[in-house]
Amino acid sequence: KMQVFLVLQHSWDMIRAQEAYLKSPFFPVLFSFFVYLGFCLPYMILDMLSWKVDFLTKYKIQPKSQITWAMLRTCIVLTVYNHIVFIFPLTVLNWYWRPVSYPLEAPGILRLILDIIACLLLFDFQYFVWHLIHHKVPWLYKTFHKVHHKYTLTFALATEHSGAWETLSLGFFAAINPVLLNCHPLTEMLFFIVNIWLSVEDHCGYDFPWSPHRLVPFGLFGGAPHHDIHHLKFKSNYAPYFTHWDKLFGTFLQANIKTAILTHF
Repeated sequence: KMQVFLVLQHSWDMIRAQEAYLKSPFFPVLFSFFVYLGFCLPYMILDMLSWKVDFLTKYKIQPKSQITWAMLRTCIVLTVYNHIVFIFPLTVLNWYWRPVSYPLEAPGILRLILDIIACLLLFDFQYFVWHLIHHKVPWLYKTFHKVHHKYTLTFALATEHSGAWETLSLGFFAAINPVLLNCHPLTEMLFFIVNIWLSVEDHCGYDFPWSPHRLVPFGLFGGAPHHDIHHLKFKSNYAPYFTHWDKLFGTFLQANIKTAILTHF
């Protein structure tokens, strides 16, 4: 336990050494953008290889669907646009109104893990409610959420293919939860990284033996197949990560992707 804490403390000391950069108004938007692209890049490479490598094709959730350069370009352009026009001005305002302070001591490992899980569970609930409402109210769907459903095929860069309202709403949930739960700045950073990774994994379009939904027991985590069904059928699986809210509200649909594709087309 002491060794883990020392590793955390050393890591936190190294991060704090870059405090001048961390306190820059440019840091949040650059951090978000490059972490997102970093998680998307491996899946983009797999998408380009999957049509030539049979070994990869068998792990694709929709193996007969093809991702084009035009689709990737459209998603990247929209993501860059949202980050520059909407996210960056808001991060500057947040930087001005809420200066960040960095404590000397790192959080304990147990507190860090529990806080990240709590942030994820809270975000999962917030997203579920937001998502359900924006599907049930036709005006909200057509005005704000329909952009994200341009593609029935899920792929990594489609994760942030959304309009300004959706981007800012979900960004607000992610940003406010560590504040509400009084998380350590290191916990907040790690939560952002985990949250972005899970969002990309949700849309990646692959079902690997090591995918999160296969590692989390009792079907508690939906993962990529769970969310792929949502993009195909629209009227189920509204929670981004976990399955309990969909099961409680009767909107859960088992991820049998082959049946879903046949009934969709």
